[in-house]
Amino acid sequence: MSQQPSPNDLIAQGRALMIEKALVAGRWRDGEASPIAVEDPAEETVLGHVPSLGGAAVEQAIEAAARAFPDWAARKGKDRGAVLARWAALIEANENGLAALISLENGKPWPEALGEVRYANSFITWFAGMAERLDGRTIESAKDEDLILAFREPVGPVAAITPWNFPAAMITRKAAAAFCAGCTMVLKPASATPFTALALARLALEAGLPEGCFSVVTGANSEVGGRLTGSPLIRKLSFTGSTEVGRRLAEQCAPTLKRLSMELGGAAPLIVFEDADIDQAVEGTVAGKFRAAGQTCVCPNRIYVHEAVREDYLERLTARVSKLKVGKPFEEGVVIGPLIDAKGLDKVEDHIARTKAAGGRVLTGGARHELGGRFFQPTVLAGGDDRLFAAEETFGPVAPVFAFLSEEEALTRANASEFGLAAFLFTRDLDRAMRAGRALEAGIIGVNSGLVSNAANPFGGVKQSGYGREGSVYGLDDYLQVKSLTLALG
Repeated sequence: MSQQPSPNDLIAQGRALMIEKALVAGRWRDGEASPIAVEDPAEETVLGHVPSLGGAAVEQAIEAAARAFPDWAARKGKDRGAVLARWAALIEANENGLAALISLENGKPWPEALGEVRYANSFITWFAGMAERLDGRTIESAKDEDLILAFREPVGPVAAITPWNFPAAMITRKAAAAFCAGCTMVLKPASATPFTALALARLALEAGLPEGCFSVVTGANSEVGGRLTGSPLIRKLSFTGSTEVGRRLAEQCAPTLKRLSMELGGAAPLIVFEDADIDQAVEGTVAGKFRAAGQTCVCPNRIYVHEAVREDYLERLTARVSKLKVGKPFEEGVVIGPLIDAKGLDKVEDHIARTKAAGGRVLTGGARHELGGRFFQPTVLAGGDDRLFAAEETFGPVAPVFAFLSEEEALTRANASEFGLAAFLFTRDLDRAMRAGRALEAGIIGVNSGLVSNAANPFGGVKQSGYGREGSVYGLDDYLQVKSLTLALG
């Protein structure tokens, strides 16, 4: 394994990619109002500023996307794929700096941020290969003299609103599919992590993406989001974020009947059956739960372990979690970085306090880290009331473990949530894996694995976790619409 570059070198590479302007219709520009401060969550200092755009600038970005759409949609798929391939190559060439930029504005440990950059780039590479495969079909008509041709065409200019927890991957998963399909995009990144988005957009322009095809607008949610949802020129909205905000955005899109992709909240259950490989289950739990310091929508939010193996699992999990190193993103060996803000710390503390009040125990962690600031100890809880974690995402490094006695009980408790994004189960029994996997009410199921996301896997939820899919051929379908052409041959 190659040695990690020095922190100073990484920080310099990250800052070299940092752009303190918005991208509107192919031009870098400042805002009209006071700029937005972007903080480094590890140092709790201001990293830089981005513009707070007004409504006129957002409208310019929307109009540019509408003007650029016909030409981009008319290009051959292989030409759009070639642009995506060049974008992927530029990202690969700048991956160290992009990872450093994520660490600076998000707080992820640099090796994890590097993993995110590569994961983000896998979507661009995958959709670059799909651009030549947007085939339609012929349909046998009920009338003998007719021939029906079904074409798949891009839906039009799209808007995307992305979160702070994956500042690169949540963008490329949407943008790569959109550009592959022939759509143009106006992106509003999270105000906490806009610099990664702007760097990715700069590389896209360098790769040959035409001006106007990709704008990155920064500013207040009320000013930017309302313009995107209200514009009749925008034909689709893709949103990743909370269920509460998703409902509000869907209401705002209703008057213009936009197509919607909503990847919303989760409260993922993880089930460890009595026949599971316990070491595998522990490693899968740690990989899924403590990535991004637990600040992911698919990480296990509640863990159900069969009573027969609960003590063994808890002992091994506690020993494993107690060794996870907490620290600043560029320190060697760090696995857990800071939480994104003070509200995140407050919610973690609240969930721990409510678990203890319900009779639960803290087996390791349970308090703010001695580093201070936004750092929190990785925590394992045993017992308490699982209904809290079925109803609310912790979004922090806390693994609450509960016992169950039967498969039926485990599945009932796992499904007792309004959310249904991801679920995980560990068992050596293939029949049980298939039976339980089909019974779990979630869009993404991991069997003997705590990590299931990749470019070819359809990503999305059911129930209050939203609708639509990202990644895979199903995610591409969300950017395409079907047009039928009937030929009278008689």
